[in-house]
Order: sequence, then structure tokens, then C-alpha cells
Amino acid sequence: MKKIKTILKKEWKEVFKNRMVLFSVVFLPLILTAIPLGILIGLGNDTAISATDAEMPEQFNAFCPPSLQGGECFQVFMISQFMVMFMLVPLAIPATIAAYSIVGEKSNRSLEPLLATPISTSELLIGKSLAAVIPAVLATFAAFAIFVVGSWIIVSNQQLFLALIDARWLLAILVVGPLMALMAVMVSVMVSSRVNDPRAAEQISMVVILPVLAVFFGQVSGIFIVNSKFVLLSALVLTGIDLVLVYMAVRLFQRETILTRWK
Repeated sequence: MKKIKTILKKEWKEVFKNRMVLFSVVFLPLILTAIPLGILIGLGNDTAISATDAEMPEQFNAFCPPSLQGGECFQVFMISQFMVMFMLVPLAIPATIAAYSIVGEKSNRSLEPLLATPISTSELLIGKSLAAVIPAVLATFAAFAIFVVGSWIIVSNQQLFLALIDARWLLAILVVGPLMALMAVMVSVMVSSRVNDPRAAEQISMVVILPVLAVFFGQVSGIFIVNSKFVLLSALVLTGIDLVLVYMAVRLFQRETILTRWK
């Protein structure tokens, strides 16, 4: 445990010197939180859209509790679209940190001495993975807390406020978010253990955001609805994917090969 803590401190000291990492950890969550809050401010409590349920698009009805009117349903619908994009946070942050953590060590000439130490491969990977997952999860939780407080201040209708932070988003933030962060880290570890350029590692690792973009466009186009069942199914699928990726990352991260290949 002491060795893992040492890796954590070392990682955070090194990676947060990188401006791209700082941007992804600090500004990306704030930007993706500001967008839905800005929509709420722009729409206000306007209930001018007073269409009946029969006249409203099916997508609206899927997000709208019976107690809300047309205009309020529209607000819930709009926020739900951008809250999908909010799930980029637990993907982009760890992908950036983890991709830099191994390739950056090579650039700084510190990877070879680190791999030559008595620390085990599992301790090294756990330390580097936690160094990327922890900031991502904390940033996601903090950004969502800002959204909750901001929504509570902006929205005067309690039913509307509860609809904005319903069970599917709590499940997405508290369960799916950490699972996505772990997935991004494992992909980044595999990529960064095989390439020599930090920028290339970051760019390749960012492929993990494609599923979130697919969900966003799928929901906007009405192909499917991101409801509680969808989020729960996503959590189960991500659990299986994470187990496979952890196994693959451990298998691919061969310290002897890296030592001889990167000299």
C-alpha cells in the first residue's frame, strides 16, 4: 500500500504540470456543467409551451412526469440531452492523465528507473490507474454537485427540480461514471504502454468518448431514450468490459519489453 501511495503522489506531481491535464480536470467539467445551467437560465420557468401530451413529441413524454406541464417538460428534455454530454467528464479526464502518465515518463527519462525498482507490475498499474481515476471521479461528482445546487437556485418548481436530477442521472453519475473512468484508464494504459509519443497516446485514447457521442446523437435523433433501464444496462455492460480491459492491460503491460524497447 505504501508503494501505491508513493506512485500516486509521484503521478499527481508530474501530470498536473501538463496544461492539457489541468484543462481537462478543471475547465472541462465546468464547461459541461455551465451548458445545462445556461439552458435553464435561458428557458427560465417559461411554461409557454402548453401543448397537450398527445401533441408533444414522444421524446418529451418519455422525460416528463405527469405533474409537469409542456414548457417544463421541454426544459427536462433539453437538459437531458446535454447531461449525456456531461458523461464525457469521467472519460476525457482519466484518458488524458493515464495516456500521459506512462509515455510522459519515457519522455522525462524516468520510466526505465521506475520499472527497474522492486515495485510489482500490479502495484505500478494500480497506482497509475488510481492516479487517473480518482481525479476524474472527484471532478465528476463536484461538477454534478454544482449542477444540482445551480438547478436548485434557478428552478422554483420543486417537481421540475426533482425531474432534472432523477434516479437515472444519480445512477449515471455515481455508478456509470466511475466504471467509465476505469474503462478509459485501462484503454489509455494499453495504448500508452505501446506508443512513444504522449500526444499520439492522448489522441488514440480519446476513442473512448465515441460511445458517449453515439448515445447523445442516438437520443437526439429519437433512436432510443436514455432512461433508468438504459443506464442500469450500461452499468452492467461496463462492468463486464472493465473486467476484460483490466485483464488485457495487465497482459499487455510487460515491463521487460518496455525496458528494452524504449531504450
